[in-house]
Amino acid sequence: MSTSPSRVFAARLSGLPVFDPAGDQVGKIRDIVVVLRPGGLPPRVLGLVVEVFGRRSIFLPMTRVTHVDSGQVITTGVVNMRRFEQRPTETLVFGQMLDRQVTVRGTGVVGSVYDVAMEPERSRDWVISRVALQEGSKRFGRKGQTHVVEWRDVEGFAAPDGVQGATHLLAALDEMRPADLANVIHDLPPKRRAEIAAALDDERLADVLEELPEEDQVEILGALDNERAADVLEEMSPDDAADLIAELPPETAEKLLQLMDPEEAEDVRRLMSYEEHTAGGMMTTEPVILPPDATVADALAHVRNVELSPSLAALVYVVRPPLEPPTGRLLGVAHIQRLLREPPSTMVGHVLDSDIEPLRATSSLEDCARHLATYNLVAAPVVDDDGRLVGAVTVDDLLDHLLPENWRDTPGRPANPVRIGGTNPGGSRG
Repeated sequence: MSTSPSRVFAARLSGLPVFDPAGDQVGKIRDIVVVLRPGGLPPRVLGLVVEVFGRRSIFLPMTRVTHVDSGQVITTGVVNMRRFEQRPTETLVFGQMLDRQVTVRGTGVVGSVYDVAMEPERSRDWVISRVALQEGSKRFGRKGQTHVVEWRDVEGFAAPDGVQGATHLLAALDEMRPADLANVIHDLPPKRRAEIAAALDDERLADVLEELPEEDQVEILGALDNERAADVLEEMSPDDAADLIAELPPETAEKLLQLMDPEEAEDVRRLMSYEEHTAGGMMTTEPVILPPDATVADALAHVRNVELSPSLAALVYVVRPPLEPPTGRLLGVAHIQRLLREPPSTMVGHVLDSDIEPLRATSSLEDCARHLATYNLVAAPVVDDDGRLVGAVTVDDLLDHLLPENWRDTPGRPANPVRIGGTNPGGSRG
């Protein structure tokens, strides 16, 4: 790796693209795998955890990396697509080393690790050579002094059971989308997952939980105290919260529902009353709902809400009062494309699509899929027997229910196929 710089700080590698020799992107760096060594020897860098297209994490050995710096990483192009599984002897830099409390030998300095530096030795092996740490500040609101010290001068990495925060890890991963952060958390040991969950704010944790497999959701929620667990459930979309609560023991589920805001809990209870594989069981109760005398300007202001998914922002549901599900009678839907073509003062009741039959809460997954495909929709209203709007089914919720339960662990097909094969596909960690 003669073209690589002599030293690279790890935090700068988070999220960097990985390219093959032809210039096609293979994926993005999500972590760095090292093995700790006795006698004060610097940890050897075994390779990189790379998220390839399809949200699958694979292991890329350093022997297959030809160039690494703070702007990009280039690989030989021969990549083993087997899902990365951390071994007991391995340590993840972002997941397990950042935020570790360490001591600088002979100085009494104690601090939290916020970065580490890696560099190649003469043997061409990459090692962790420096540790960047920040002392705790005795003054409120002030950051403590920072130090960059040799690895051999640091104590504290050999104590895996110590309390470890997540401030610097989350700073390194701050710009990740919830789905990408969920993928990182999924690959961490349970103890570290719990520490990161404790450090995330309620809204961010709720977004991440919605992207995790159910077993991870249950494990993380179970590690929180009941009050915080209820707060996080309130931040989740009602349909995702209902799915998660349904996986909990009945007594735990009831306790959390009682701690939740009554209105939020009522939505969740209503969703839990429907059969799982029906429109009612997967719908959201929080679409954009307006009365017929609302204006196009009102409707556009509502769909600009950054918290709405694209599928929920595609339709406005127009009903008679009351406007909270179950609403008054559904009059029709207004498509975002139509709203954009109308004068802002036009009432939405004048631009309705009322020809499409709504779904029923008892409609099967197949009925929902057929309905969306027939009318080229990304969302559709769900009504009860009296024609009152009770929610909306979106295409992303439908896919979540149609795909296999372990779809997040199933390899996706990369947009630019990764070369697989060769005499040594680079899957070993020798």
